[in-house]
Amino acid sequence: MHTQRIHEVLAEATVGRHLLAHPFYRRWEAGTLSEGELAAYAEQYRHIERELPVTLAAIAAALPEGRARDLVEANLADELGTPEPHAELFESFALASGARAEAPATPSTAALLALVRTAAANDPATALAMIATYEVQAADIASSKSDGLRRHYGFDEKGTRFWDVHRTQEVDHAGWSMEALGELGADPDVVQAAAIVSADSWWLFLSEREELAPAGAAC
Repeated sequence: MHTQRIHEVLAEATVGRHLLAHPFYRRWEAGTLSEGELAAYAEQYRHIERELPVTLAAIAAALPEGRARDLVEANLADELGTPEPHAELFESFALASGARAEAPATPSTAALLALVRTAAANDPATALAMIATYEVQAADIASSKSDGLRRHYGFDEKGTRFWDVHRTQEVDHAGWSMEALGELGADPDVVQAAAIVSADSWWLFLSEREELAPAGAAC
């Protein structure tokens, strides 16, 4: 399956689930998040960020030598060190937001992590499709987040650097993941099914942020 078809399938899967349309991100972009919401978000997103290189490594290990594996390993190399380990880079945002050093995963965070872990253990193409579902949106999301943080919440370049890196890198990451799926000859129906499940899980992750917001914040 060509990369263009992969892109079309992922786009179809996110119809009605595009994350920038979620009320939480719309409030972020508008500057109306209440005190503590960014910190709570960072505490949960940290779990996802720490898990990503583990998942990419598991996917790469399950793939045969070749172009698809090379593409996943390139993505992993960025996560581990370009321009520095992303889990460490994230901590500048977490610190600026006031996040606690270690907060337990909430139910939606745990569910999202379990979903991808299970996929990575059973079918690398399915796991890659789940990751790609976020990656194809991620550059725009990172750009919106970074701009909103500077405009409305007083963050400086250090506090937004994680998102500034991702507003450009995620273009490559999405392209690499889609190309890898094409190289693997992934079934479009399987890719779309995985993408829908992933998109729903990400949507629920943000909906939980809304549900846990201070009274009156999610208006």
